[in-house]
Amino acid sequence: MDEDLIGQLLDAAAGRLAAYGYLLTGQQRAGEDVVQDAIVKAFVRRRRPGNARAAETSVRATMRAIHLQKLRRATSWRSKLPWADAPAELPPAEPAAPGDSVGRALATLTPHERAVVVLRHYDELEVPEIAAAMRTTEGAVRDHLAHAHATLSRTLGEIAPEVDRILVVDGRGR
Repeated sequence: MDEDLIGQLLDAAAGRLAAYGYLLTGQQRAGEDVVQDAIVKAFVRRRRPGNARAAETSVRATMRAIHLQKLRRATSWRSKLPWADAPAELPPAEPAAPGDSVGRALATLTPHERAVVVLRHYDELEVPEIAAAMRTTEGAVRDHLAHAHATLSRTLGEIAPEVDRILVVDGRGR
């Protein structure tokens, strides 16, 4: 029954889902709203998740899609009506707790930069995957990442640049 599975999901993963929502949005309340919207969407589909682990994966992917859709909608809104304020769906990030240097640093990023950083470093997606998820170009993703890393390094200290790693193995398997 769906109610039982939703209960298992919330017992097992409510904290992780709330944290992911906060990472994406920068707002506790907005993050909670994304979690709730994603749970509803995940459980009204014809193919519902079979267990709590699959449900968490489905809800997390749905959360990402919902948030990216809101970002696209806000961008579209600003391009069509540049003199108008952005919709209230994307409020600025909340200030983080005083001891949370990463949260304070993330709050300095734009919503797109924050999303790119979360998708790259939390979800461990590659640039082409992020570009596809955000429906933008790989160059735009790289620009957002570069600007976000520069901004974060001013707050958090130097961040090692991403490099493509090539595994080198000699003839003896080392």
